[in-house]
Amino acid sequence: MSNLKITSRASLSRRSLLQSAAALGVSGVLPVGAMGQSSLPLHAQVAAWVKDVVGAKPGVLSVLCPDGSQKNLEPIARAFTEMTGVEIKLRIVPSESLNTQIALEVIAGESQFDVALPATFGVADLVASDVVLPLDTFVSEYEPASFRDDALYRIGDSFDHKTYGFQADGDAYLMFYHKDMLENPTEAAGYEDRFGTSLDVPQSWAELDRQMEWFHRPEDNQWGGMLLRASGYLAWEWWVRFHAYGVWPFSEDMVSQIDSVEGQAALDDMIRSAEFLHPDAKNSTFSETWRTFAEGRSYCNIGWGGSQKYYNRSGSAVKNRLSYGPTPGGAIGPGGAVVPIPYFNWGWSYVINRASTQPRVGYLFSLFASSPEMSTRAVRESGGFFDPTRPEHYNDPVIQDVYSKPFLDVHKDSLQQAIPDLYLMGQAEYFRVLNEALADAINGNVTSKNALKRASQLWEMITSRIGRAAQINRWQQLRAKYPPAVSQYLRDKNEA
Repeated sequence: MSNLKITSRASLSRRSLLQSAAALGVSGVLPVGAMGQSSLPLHAQVAAWVKDVVGAKPGVLSVLCPDGSQKNLEPIARAFTEMTGVEIKLRIVPSESLNTQIALEVIAGESQFDVALPATFGVADLVASDVVLPLDTFVSEYEPASFRDDALYRIGDSFDHKTYGFQADGDAYLMFYHKDMLENPTEAAGYEDRFGTSLDVPQSWAELDRQMEWFHRPEDNQWGGMLLRASGYLAWEWWVRFHAYGVWPFSEDMVSQIDSVEGQAALDDMIRSAEFLHPDAKNSTFSETWRTFAEGRSYCNIGWGGSQKYYNRSGSAVKNRLSYGPTPGGAIGPGGAVVPIPYFNWGWSYVINRASTQPRVGYLFSLFASSPEMSTRAVRESGGFFDPTRPEHYNDPVIQDVYSKPFLDVHKDSLQQAIPDLYLMGQAEYFRVLNEALADAINGNVTSKNALKRASQLWEMITSRIGRAAQINRWQQLRAKYPPAVSQYLRDKNEA
């Protein structure tokens, strides 16, 4: 594991450095120079800074934690308390309501937390509500220049040219395939005979839909897929399918493009493919899809590293029986070549409550937790949702055992090339409108054309209400953060 060494302008006493080094059993610590140079690994030096900040009264730091991630935070909290004396109080909140809970508490003046881990897609809305603290002053004071460069996904750390968080969880959206079906010689021969192509991990959505149809045999209690098709999740799949048609969701000047021919085609594809899904797919939560897919009767599923932790656990019926791939792409490259479209659609990020009375300690805890050593300890926890975000994680033997190396290879590639969620002010409203439109069309209440036309009109209203000029600037910033391997093939409708 890498022990990141740092150079910082922060003041740090030689005494506290040596005390922390002794506690860790670190020998040969160099004296701290005028610029605060140290040979300590990052988490140890952060602990020393914390001791200097809190002095003889370490106190308590409250952390608002999404349910399902407490296992990841517990080893970090123990180490932080042991090394600094600061007690960490974890408050567990249901994961799907955490972002709302943060905003309500702070706005009401009733917040009793210092650090929180909201879903990354909601950080922009928390900034808009003025409830989280910009971290740039602390970043310039404490962080090594290369620290964030080493993170494999960091698009969600900043907004409006300011830093607000630390990405704690590498939620690249991935595909899972039942290897018993995919690698069955009889299935492979029949598939190639019918379609003239080999049966392999699909690279495009068109190929995935065809494979789901091939394996869908409800009369044999076998299903083509168990994709997340409950109404609150529809936008995620459509988002990738839409990008795979090669169009930006907004033009460069923030005009909605989701009601394009390509948007309708992506929705029509979802409507057609619904025929080849497990009948429970349209009503299942993500954890319920895990349980159903683990029965081994569905060809494919969609999910995250947390899904793989569930499938790879001891005694799992599908352990070592899965193949993996990124979310499929589309034939938008030169000569119709398929371009992969990996997607980062959730994740948790450390942020600081603007009303916290100890923001410096909260920031230092977040930096401590995000260090190579501590973040590795967190990701190792098979009972928690945090997934790899740094190169060190993929080389760790415990993490390799928790996930399996074949999964980690696909996950790392996907994380490095993932398109982001819609990290704009109003994200929750944009996606609520989109989810409702997709559900109306998939349920047969309205045509895909009319559903997306209505959603596009509402998107324009949201943009105007928030402030078009500011949103244009934010969207241009976000477009610039897309991975070039994908963005070079995306176009605006007037460029078609």
